[in-house]
Amino acid sequence: MIDWNRIDSVFLDMDGTLLDLHFDNHFWLSHVPLRYAEKHGLSHEAGRDALMPRYQGVSGTMNWYCVDYWSRELQLDIARLKEEVAHLIAVHPHVEGFLQALRHANKRVVLVTNAHHKSLALKMQRTRLASHFDAVVCAHDLGIPKEHPEFWDKLQAVEAFRPAATLLVDDSLPVLRSAQDYGIAHLLAVYRPDTRLPDKEVGEFAAIRDFRDILP
Repeated sequence: MIDWNRIDSVFLDMDGTLLDLHFDNHFWLSHVPLRYAEKHGLSHEAGRDALMPRYQGVSGTMNWYCVDYWSRELQLDIARLKEEVAHLIAVHPHVEGFLQALRHANKRVVLVTNAHHKSLALKMQRTRLASHFDAVVCAHDLGIPKEHPEFWDKLQAVEAFRPAATLLVDDSLPVLRSAQDYGIAHLLAVYRPDTRLPDKEVGEFAAIRDFRDILP
């Protein structure tokens, strides 16, 4: 699936790619609606119904990923709520072995995430994966999410890479398409970002079931 002789840099998404998206899905679709409902004297279902349009209204923007934005909008301490369910944060199978293999193969390994700094810090604390990366790039530092083509120019300014020799693994089809438009040559999707859900539609992209599929 991958000719590793042609790869210099490996860009890896975090949520849904390295980590099980079940944590995020449970958090935003169940836990936050529950706490919001409690705050406003609503049923859990009514809380969820109230939040869905608000989520959809900022989908694909920096605000969607911003802990501070949602704390202000909902008048809830989102960072603290994440800690309440942090036991659900889990690394996908064979991720650590894959990261170690990349190190042995002398590839530059970069975590490239839309996640807010507070979410990133919590997940790195829980998973202990940070030491495997040569660099960590957070879209909040660049001011634009990965879905936008301009993101890759901004990334190039802080993490020089050759698009023709770069592999991106990401569970988001809009992100993969924006990277493809930029010229990143090696792109892989993820069949099961959330291990509690069925396989995801991966569109026009090749995809992996776990990282054993592409071990160097």
